[in-house]
Amino acid sequence: MNIHFIAIGGSAMHNLAIALLQKGYQVTGSDDAIFEPSKSRLEAKGLLPKEFGWFEEKITSNLDAIILGMHAKPDNPELLKAKKLGVKIYSYPEFLYEQSKNKTRVVIGGSHGKTTITSMILHVLDYHNISVDYMVGAQLEGFDTMVHLTSENEFIVLEGDEYLSSPIDRRPKFHLYKPNIALISGIAWDHINVFPTFENYVEQFSIFTNSLTNGGIMVYNEEDGEVKNVVEQAENPIKKYPYKTPKYRIENGVTFIETSLGEMPLEIFGKHNLQNLAGAKWICQHMGVGEDEFFEAIASFKGASKRLEKIAENKTAVVFKDFAHSPSKVVATTNAVKNQYKERTVIACLELHTYSSLNATFLKEYKGTLNKADIAVVFYSPSALEIKRLENISKNQIKDAFECDNLIIYTNPKDFKKFIYSQNYNNSVLLLMSSGNYGGLNLSELSKLI
Repeated sequence: MNIHFIAIGGSAMHNLAIALLQKGYQVTGSDDAIFEPSKSRLEAKGLLPKEFGWFEEKITSNLDAIILGMHAKPDNPELLKAKKLGVKIYSYPEFLYEQSKNKTRVVIGGSHGKTTITSMILHVLDYHNISVDYMVGAQLEGFDTMVHLTSENEFIVLEGDEYLSSPIDRRPKFHLYKPNIALISGIAWDHINVFPTFENYVEQFSIFTNSLTNGGIMVYNEEDGEVKNVVEQAENPIKKYPYKTPKYRIENGVTFIETSLGEMPLEIFGKHNLQNLAGAKWICQHMGVGEDEFFEAIASFKGASKRLEKIAENKTAVVFKDFAHSPSKVVATTNAVKNQYKERTVIACLELHTYSSLNATFLKEYKGTLNKADIAVVFYSPSALEIKRLENISKNQIKDAFECDNLIIYTNPKDFKKFIYSQNYNNSVLLLMSSGNYGGLNLSELSKLI
């Protein structure tokens, strides 16, 4: 097939482009800006556009399909030309479904944990040399790309994002996959620019549950009340498998869980990650991996990129970065770190960066999320509010919303960096939480300091 990507530079888009090239397709693409690591990875495969921008002449009737990324606008000139010529236009999830119609589709959904659970599953399968197709939202150790597509593999494992499919397709991505096996890890209001009410957001997970094929399998976190309601009230003919946090203990900064092989130490920690592990185990069992085989493999799982990722450590200090930005993720991550390092000072720094987190009416959802930290810091840039065209929020609004005693707030990147570099890191843990870049903080430089 001859495929053209509109907005090829995206994290998911460039991985799909590389996967299709490796499958033998003819691949081209356009974008108005491409950043690292996408730029280098596309260049290495000969897929980097010669010049940035949108070019109508790239769109011809010789194309079999267009794959349209979320970064493009509805009036994109290449998109308009494709419509005029009648070239088939797919969103990212639509095309993945087309590639997997004849496979057993395993889709991992949830407001939080889906990247980690998908990563756990792929780690276990890879450990046991079980080949599957996949799409995951983070770069995994030992995997070349975040997307892998073949003609021969029986299973495809897909991270099921609830965000929109494309600029011209307002359906959540995970509504399009029609899974045979699915999982929901948790439901906590997010993406308020798309789902204006909590009820509207929850409804998307009901639609996802009802999209399972008849006789399909739904694995779900029964400790999350919203998930339990959505799945257990579903009336379509599916099989339902609940999971919950396994028994565990923490000793000298190491988490041990009870398994069929006896007590076992883990590389990961946190109650939310143990729930993720329990869900991944059920999915792997439904894919033919026995319980003993699962535990043998998961013992060496170190986590997905940017998910409680350890970036520096010495004898008295450790630094983690985490993608946490929504309230449910922030509280789970902060609590996990404090529970793991009870005797250390936990310095938890949260950057408000997303549309939801910078929305004045949504701020109250962060109530108590940083309370377990010994030193709690919130950083946000007023310029981010301008870019997102949101009303200004004051330091007092943030303090009132978080209801956290002694909360420290920074709005200037230089002041935030000065704070980070001035701390005494003896017997401490620094936790950096953001989907952004912490105001341009150089993490490599910080790692060397520690």
